[in-house]
Amino acid sequence: MIETSWLGASASSVLSMLVSTLGIYVALLLFTRLSGLRSFSKMSSFDFAITVALGSILASTVLSKNPALLTGVGALAVLYLIQYVVARGRRTSPWVKRLVDNEPRVLMAGEDILAHNMRAARITEGDLNSKLRLAGITHRAQVLAVVMESTGDVSVMRRGEDIDPRLFQDVRDAERIPGVPSR
Repeated sequence: MIETSWLGASASSVLSMLVSTLGIYVALLLFTRLSGLRSFSKMSSFDFAITVALGSILASTVLSKNPALLTGVGALAVLYLIQYVVARGRRTSPWVKRLVDNEPRVLMAGEDILAHNMRAARITEGDLNSKLRLAGITHRAQVLAVVMESTGDVSVMRRGEDIDPRLFQDVRDAERIPGVPSR
């Protein structure tokens, strides 16, 4: 008699997994080509949530009998459509942009820590110091600004570089940064 189990999985379940993996992979490639690389960008917290949801659908479709392959492909299509609609809304509607995006905020302006923005971003001074070290800052006097971006990333800008104020036009408390004019 031929053994039909391979490490706890029957031959039919392994075949099903292979077909599901191939099918969902082809669907992912197709949807990504249609929607562009923005589907995997981390331009906003909404984009990050969509990326996590895509991963969850992929894993569920590949490793489980439910959802079936067509259900998984359908779920991918719906997520890509939602992302398209929201991305378009972010570009055309200030209301949608405010609803979906976090507002970037200054955490440090020069050597000054903006405590109210640190609290609002739920960042501790230890978190801030870690980001400064990762950016190669060895003394706070080297800091021009630290900004918590809408994606959750932290940008560290050094003193001694020219500033283009347009880069800070949507950043809360940007006028506190040395060299950035008030709005």
